[in-house]
Amino acid sequence: MSDERKRRIAQALLDARQRTVELVATVDDERLHAQPDPILSPLAWDYGPVGVYEELWLVDALSGERPADERRLAMYDAFTNPRSSRAALPLMGRAAVDSYRDGVRAHALELLEEAELDGEDPLLRDGYVYGLVVQHEHQHAETMLQSLQILPGGLRPVMPPLLPPRAVQRDTVLVPAGTYPIGNPHHEPYDNEAPQHDVDLRAYGIDRFPVTCGDWLRFIDEGGYGRRELWDADGWQWREQSGERAPKHWRRGDGGLWTIERFGHGATTRPPPSGPTSTSAPTRRRRSAAIPPGPARSAASRWSATSGSGRRARSCPTPASAPSPTGNTRRSSSAASTACCAGPRGRRGRASPGPASATGTTRSAGRSSPGCAAPTTPPRSVVR
Repeated sequence: MSDERKRRIAQALLDARQRTVELVATVDDERLHAQPDPILSPLAWDYGPVGVYEELWLVDALSGERPADERRLAMYDAFTNPRSSRAALPLMGRAAVDSYRDGVRAHALELLEEAELDGEDPLLRDGYVYGLVVQHEHQHAETMLQSLQILPGGLRPVMPPLLPPRAVQRDTVLVPAGTYPIGNPHHEPYDNEAPQHDVDLRAYGIDRFPVTCGDWLRFIDEGGYGRRELWDADGWQWREQSGERAPKHWRRGDGGLWTIERFGHGATTRPPPSGPTSTSAPTRRRRSAAIPPGPARSAASRWSATSGSGRRARSCPTPASAPSPTGNTRRSSSAASTACCAGPRGRRGRASPGPASATGTTRSAGRSSPGCAAPTTPPRSVVR
């Protein structure tokens, strides 16, 4: 390709595809079509729609061609086929998916050669639609990793060893009051991060690090799973019904050792040294915003150096899935919370589709919608 931007686009498409293929390379066909959890799709579902989505946006939407197989699009329509029903669908097998996606990719690259990235088309301008498709495939890879974490057989025959714990400074950074830009002005992030806009914020503090595994272990040792006052209503209902006393994939063994399951493999680790007593559950909610750049960031750093508690703790190796007090993966992943994947519903032909969303969230609503359909208004970063 003569255009360097087009070469980068083609490489990004290839990198995303290689990652998807590698994730299921060691998964046999039986597990590929098994549903690991009611809130997750079979891997075969996530393996196929990336090709369907690419056909819709990089072939159909750009060329005006009709899909080669309308029934295939209907089968992978998340609006009509919820997760609970997908294991019963006649999903394509691995070889059929590979052949179909390779054909779609070849056609998409031919169209990329002819594309005008500096024209007036909002889909093509600056490669918007190609970034959308790459981001969408990475989103499915995230969901596939969640499935592989709980699917019997694991991701790899042998997992690398756990990293040793490292010390982290458990203090709070002060964000001074002021007006700050929130969000991102570019089209690469998810659409609920745009458009960038200014907001007035009161001064507030935010922890320098997220909750560590060491925090969770101390929370467990101090009886946090049995203390109703530390849980919200939904979390406590889950704890009562599930009977859990530790994050998913964590098991306590003899001698205070913990086994952390990672993609079907257990790794044993010792808890970190005992630290200060927790004052609240590690899931407490905090008001958050971006720490400002420039002078305000420097002020926050000076404050934390002089006024921070200086308390230090050690972080235990993080498990493959972040611990959730509710045990609900829908709260830990945007990929799991959207009903991917939908294309330009009811719209065919070159001029009809508008810019789509990889997450199904719209800028006007600012919250997640049921799928990957196109928003009704084009992103501000595309239409200038």
